[in-house]
Amino acid sequence: MSSESPPRDLAVERRAIDVVRALAMDAPHAARSGHQGTAMALAPLAHVLWSRIMTYDPAAPDWPDRDRFVLSAGHASILLYSMAYLCGYDLSLDDLKAFRQWGSRTPGHPEAETAIGVEVTTGPLGQGFANAVGMALAERWLRTRYGPGLCDHHTFVICSDGDLAEGVSHEAASMAGHLGLGRLVYVYDDNRVSIDGKTDLWLSDDAAARFAAYGWHVETLGEVAEDLDALEAALRGAMATEAPSLLVLRSHIAHPSPELTDEPAAHGYALGDDEIAAAKAVMGLPPTERFWVPDDVLEYYRAVGRRGAGARRAWEDRWADASGARPDLGGVWAARPPEGWDDGVGPWEVGTSVATRAASGACLNAVATAMDHVLAGGADLTGNTGTKLAAATPLSREAGDGRQVFYGVREHAMGSAMVGIARHGGLLPVGGTFLVFSDYMRPAVRLAALSGARVVFCWSHDSLGVGEDGPTHQPVEHVATLRAIPDLTVIRPADAPETLGAWRAALDCEGPTALILTRQGTPVLAGTTPEGVDRGAYVLSEPTAAALTLVGSGSEVALCVSAAGRLRTEGIAAAVVSMPCWELFATQPAAYREAVIPPDRPSLAVEAGVTQGWERWVDRALGVDRFGASAPGNVVLAELGMNPDRVVAAARELLGETQRPPAAAEGRDAS
Repeated sequence: MSSESPPRDLAVERRAIDVVRALAMDAPHAARSGHQGTAMALAPLAHVLWSRIMTYDPAAPDWPDRDRFVLSAGHASILLYSMAYLCGYDLSLDDLKAFRQWGSRTPGHPEAETAIGVEVTTGPLGQGFANAVGMALAERWLRTRYGPGLCDHHTFVICSDGDLAEGVSHEAASMAGHLGLGRLVYVYDDNRVSIDGKTDLWLSDDAAARFAAYGWHVETLGEVAEDLDALEAALRGAMATEAPSLLVLRSHIAHPSPELTDEPAAHGYALGDDEIAAAKAVMGLPPTERFWVPDDVLEYYRAVGRRGAGARRAWEDRWADASGARPDLGGVWAARPPEGWDDGVGPWEVGTSVATRAASGACLNAVATAMDHVLAGGADLTGNTGTKLAAATPLSREAGDGRQVFYGVREHAMGSAMVGIARHGGLLPVGGTFLVFSDYMRPAVRLAALSGARVVFCWSHDSLGVGEDGPTHQPVEHVATLRAIPDLTVIRPADAPETLGAWRAALDCEGPTALILTRQGTPVLAGTTPEGVDRGAYVLSEPTAAALTLVGSGSEVALCVSAAGRLRTEGIAAAVVSMPCWELFATQPAAYREAVIPPDRPSLAVEAGVTQGWERWVDRALGVDRFGASAPGNVVLAELGMNPDRVVAAARELLGETQRPPAAAEGRDAS
């Protein structure tokens, strides 16, 4: 899908581009912070995209069949904000004047949900590049499933030397080429400048040859950064290909600044009063006026912005007609399962041993049976992580709506692509690998949390129970590092019933969820419930006059149950609490939290990982504050203290200490 070009008036277009360049200088200068040069150089490209190429409607910014634009070179954010304002999105000139200021809608790098018209949160180089692959994947899936009458749009990306240097872009490019993701058009801003200096200090890649080897359509455009017709022709040619496209554009950073064009300093904030005035004089603009947008330019761009309204209304008519014939279309963009999706999941008999990764796989398949719009897969570990769909067609060039995604050994790209899928809308991405490899996905996970992307990350092999593979594959710090990410819901279920509860919570969540799952079988415990997960922590057993509380997560809840039984034979009454999710527990009323973990009696947490963070909830934590070892999993766990004897001993030690008054107990959550 593409828009009709508006009436051409080259003089107005040139004037409009110069105004964009002026805004690209003025906003960072007002903030005394930001990146001016890239936005100045790319103003003609942005103009062509917004005025001649892309189909969108600022009056309906979430219209599902709009073209997507991703500024992977997020340091040039003022370019995106300027175009959004000029073309009529809900962004004002005052918002541009507040660039990079507290509470503004124009932060230093593009943030989804902050400024209307920003599709994904970019800035860390390479992430937007890979997000766009996920967006193109989602578009093709929906187009294959519902036809081009309902889904037919392109994803356009501006990327930089830094984007192409980051490893995630290599993985994502390989994946896009393998899947033949057309309708995906990247413009590589080959300005040959980086913060440290000219890129020949550190870069000698032949980007065109590399992307051609990935199976991309590649075109080296050369010196056409100022040639509007050449830019349009190249973009339209790329849009017509069946492969992802890379257009290599030689641009000149900070053009037309008399002193700073092509200078590395222009990568950041470098143009002050004198140089801004000189550049404006070259363009024939008022040299000393700030944020100058003449009426004719604003009227031109607002007319450009309105031209997509007809296409949007025609699409809405087609959607309404199709929804009448296909009842399932009504919930496409919500990507949420119907009530009762889990009716056939479980029950599990108490005492049976079920790995939570296996229980998670059963839940995932139930969701996928009830709802088409699930894309599940793993980073070459699909079966190992419980992310394999029963009898699902693999996603491929030929099967554009396959639901099983084989990401291959590409954890970086998998995480970022899933964020792109979620931000595109219409699909629920689920992806898995071993917990220890969540390190490779962390930038994507962090941006998923920052942007509220609804993604389900399934990380299995969650403890020292991995065993013989040794400390390189045994996660010890990973759950703690994931809990440190704001707005990420981290759930480590104790057994199969809690795993069902974890999936219910994930499907209700508005943002990303991390499911932390066992490789080894864990016993189904008496008293665990799916409903308990909703509150983050709950009491499994509480004898009369309990002397202490044992708090466990994941497979260590069973350890707490066993230790409580041992303590009982010694005349020590211990309550047992399962705590699958800190984040959900933190949202509960203080009275509930204190009822679950009473502050007036000692509490001991048990978890097969670093103890960092547990001081928020308990008096002491028993964990593993070191790397693991290569041996059978049960041996490693036992040798490093994850055994009933050590839990009992730690409980006795805690009880033997002098108890301080509850109000003065160090580290307890007082909120």
